Amino acid sequence: MESHDLDAELFDLYDEYCHGGMSRREFLDRAKAIGAAAGLAGLAGCKATEMLPDYSKSEQISFTDERIKATYVTYDSPGGNAGKMRGYLVAPTKKGPFGAVLVVHENRGLNPYVKDVARRVAVAGFLALAPDALFAVGGYPGNDEDGKALQRSLDSAKIHVDMHNGAKFLQSHQLSNGRLGVTGFCFGGGVSNYLAVEMGGSLQAAAPFYGRQPDLARVGEIQAELVLHYAENDPRINANKDAYEAALAAAGVKFESFVYPGTRHGFHNDSTPRYDPKAAALAWKRTIDLFQRRLA
Repeated sequence: MESHDLDAELFDLYDEYCHGGMSRREFLDRAKAIGAAAGLAGLAGCKATEMLPDYSKSEQISFTDERIKATYVTYDSPGGNAGKMRGYLVAPTKKGPFGAVLVVHENRGLNPYVKDVARRVAVAGFLALAPDALFAVGGYPGNDEDGKALQRSLDSAKIHVDMHNGAKFLQSHQLSNGRLGVTGFCFGGGVSNYLAVEMGGSLQAAAPFYGRQPDLARVGEIQAELVLHYAENDPRINANKDAYEAALAAAGVKFESFVYPGTRHGFHNDSTPRYDPKAAALAWKRTIDLFQRRLA
């Protein structure tokens, strides 16, 4: 087996680990087994370990940055997993009000990468809120392994309600100008698509990153402008991409869709080797450009 083939198999295994019930131990054991079949067990073990998140790599904006003010807030969430939610609110320090952006995490809670994304949104001039779906069970536990298990233990439909309530809380915040956008990653990308349907004219913009598509029968309810980001090598998410785009076009929804060559699911997340700096920067520019068009 050539090195690049080993890499491809390990990336596929990592994707399975991220989105299923596989434990960290099982992921590493299966990675070594893949390597052993090619006489590369030691190399496979090292590469697999390197794929696990290193959040020291993902801080682009410090929480002490003078351009922003970050704090935690709680808000009511009727119909959600606990009736209350907690989120990470980041505002520019300049005078508001501001366009508002909900930032929705992956399938493991409000980890450091997603908090950093909220700070990036605020540096770009918007009021950002990143809710933590795990607040109902004590909040993000400090590691993705436990976070993934906790999120699986919650009612997914109620998580969507919690995020919807977060969007409404943010839109009505005293620092908000009332115009709302959403972005999210993986699970959060799916939530972004869901909110585009569910919120209708109350949502002005959505930029899902490799997110599950919504109910196609309801696509005509979308009034937000969409910018859709996809990885090239992401068959699980891309399976319904064309059908979604056809439904959007048929409904007259304003949207753009981008596939980033050579990338894998998670290419925006700079804490793992899936990160593609060039693609991530371009996708982020397109996202901020959308929010500047629609939320100012």
